[in-house]
Amino acid sequence: MDAVEQKYIKLKEQISEYKSLIIAYSGGIDSTLLLKVSGEVLGDRVIGVMADSASVPRKEITEAKQMAKDFGARMMIINTEETSDENYIKNPSNRCYYCKTELYHKLFDVAREKNIRYIANGTNVDDLGDFRPGLQAADEQQVKSPLRDAGFTKSDIRELAKRLKLDVWDKPASPCLASRIPYGDPVTIQKLAQIEAAEDYLKSFGIRELRVRHFGKQARIEVNKQDFPTIEKRWDQIKSKFNEIGFSDADYQEFKSGALNVLINA
Repeated sequence: MDAVEQKYIKLKEQISEYKSLIIAYSGGIDSTLLLKVSGEVLGDRVIGVMADSASVPRKEITEAKQMAKDFGARMMIINTEETSDENYIKNPSNRCYYCKTELYHKLFDVAREKNIRYIANGTNVDDLGDFRPGLQAADEQQVKSPLRDAGFTKSDIRELAKRLKLDVWDKPASPCLASRIPYGDPVTIQKLAQIEAAEDYLKSFGIRELRVRHFGKQARIEVNKQDFPTIEKRWDQIKSKFNEIGFSDADYQEFKSGALNVLINA
C-alpha cells in the first residue's frame, strides 16, 4: 500500500464521521475528487453545490454538471451575489475572502434546508503555502477540508483522480474570472464577460491552460510555451477578435499561475 492509498483510506474514514455533507463543488479536480469519494462513503447523503455568477465561466458549469452526472453524484446549482458586494467590486487583494464568505453563507442556507450539518471544500495541503484569503472565510464559517486533513497534496489528488478514472485528473486549475483583473481595478460584469469571451475563443484552438489578464483596453494573454506557435500562427485573427470583444491592444507571454499576486506588494 503506497502513500496515496493510505491517504485515500484516511480520507474515507474522515468523511464517514460527517454522516452527511455538502461539498463546495466547482468542477475542478479537488472538489470533484472530494465529491466522488464522499459519494462512495455517504451515498445520497452528500450533495455537490456549485455557485453560479458572472465570475464563473459558462463552460465550467456545463462541464461540472456533466462530470457529476457521469459518476452519479447529487448536484445542484445556486446563485451567488458576490458581484453585487461593494467590497468584492473594489477588488482588494483579499477579494476572494468576500466571494467565499458569500458562497459559504449560501451553502449553509442549503444545509439548513436539506438538514445537512457539515460543509466541506477542496482545500489541500499545497494551498496553505499560497496567498488564499478564501481560507480565512472557510475557517470563520467552520468549513471542513477533508483533503487537507488527510494530507493530500495536489500531486496526490491528481494521482488518486487518475486511479479512480476521473476525466479531470489532469485538468488545469481554473480560478474565477475576476482573478484576471489586477487588484484595485474594479470588477465589473463587462470585464468578466470580456475575459470569458476572449478565453473561450483561445480555447477553441485547443489551448487548455491560459489566462487573459484584463488591463483596461489592453489584454495580456498567458499560455504555456508549447502553445506559443498556436498563438503566433493566428496572431492577426486573435487581435481582430479581441478588438471585437473590446480590447484595443493585446500581447502574450508565458503563463504563470498567480501572476497578479506579485503586484500585491508593489
